[in-house]
Amino acid sequence: MILDKIVEDKKLRLPKHKAKISEHEMRRIAEEIIREKPKHPSFSQALAKPGISIIGEFKKASPSLGRMDSKINLTDRVEEYNESVDAISCLTEEDHFCGSADYLREIRGMSPLPIIRKDFMIEEYQFYEARAIGADAVLLIAAILDDIKMHDFYQLTKELGMDALVETHDEREMERALKLDANIIGVNNRDLRDFSIHLETTKRLSWMVPQDKVFVAESGIVRDEDVKFLKDCRVDAFLIGRAFMEAENPRELARRWKFL
Repeated sequence: MILDKIVEDKKLRLPKHKAKISEHEMRRIAEEIIREKPKHPSFSQALAKPGISIIGEFKKASPSLGRMDSKINLTDRVEEYNESVDAISCLTEEDHFCGSADYLREIRGMSPLPIIRKDFMIEEYQFYEARAIGADAVLLIAAILDDIKMHDFYQLTKELGMDALVETHDEREMERALKLDANIIGVNNRDLRDFSIHLETTKRLSWMVPQDKVFVAESGIVRDEDVKFLKDCRVDAFLIGRAFMEAENPRELARRWKFL
């Protein structure tokens, strides 16, 4: 299964990160940043406002699509995102998405928008690192975490002054996210076992999401019809990657989809 391979590779990668900056030092840096007051809204505030919010993603590749055919460079992309989306997602997973913590650091220096670190979070070190590189939120994938780890990681995220987008794929994972009392719940329309896409997943799970939660639809949003379909599912926000990465003008696309 692809997801298992990604997690195994992440376990091999983490010692290399720790060899450069120890967990003790990374935690110290993260705690220093906590004391600084952010100059921008939190990730949850950006998504909870009236109307559809959009999270614009930066990623260079994916296991299902290979290398992204990006039409514009990172600087131009961030400038367009600054003018059109509500938050930014940055892939930092190295082996399967060609991501890097350095990309998030770079984006942080160019954007006042809240940023979510999108990665496969399996150790505390990654949460300290997320705070240290400028992330305002992290992704918690229910499919790779048991209840104890998901609870502990959610609490750690809050202690570090970040938000968590808890990602689900089916009814059981949604029940676990609700038990956690997460305030931002995502449904990934991409099945992480085989990377197939089914927008109906969001529709099927939508009735389970309480009105007081921020509801995010992730993956598979590439056409006007996808946007219309998911808006009817009562989502609060879209996380969009491929469509924006391959668009020549993501700013105009984001503006159109917000009011479609």
